Amino acid sequence: MVEFAPEKRKHSDDSLWAVVAIVGRVIRIAEVFPNRNAALSDQAWREAEVRAYSGFLERTGQNVPRYTVRPIRRTDLPRRWKPLPALGFLNGNL
Repeated sequence: MVEFAPEKRKHSDDSLWAVVAIVGRVIRIAEVFPNRNAALSDQAWREAEVRAYSGFLERTGQNVPRYTVRPIRRTDLPRRWKPLPALGFLNGNL
């Protein structure tokens, strides 16, 4: 009897990396990337933008968003999802 091992894929078409914005209890997917390195660089860019506006955020009493990178499946994206601008939280988009 010949036994075949299941095929292991290195990269699934369904797996993505999401940059997630968190403000209080609100969690939004800010952007989606096919690899983790791209997601990490986007996270760093978004955090730099938030640091640049930190004085403004403190004066206006707005909550500062935190960004994290998480794996996500394409099927887990909301139906009408759109990327969140880095400073979208300033316009109430978060």
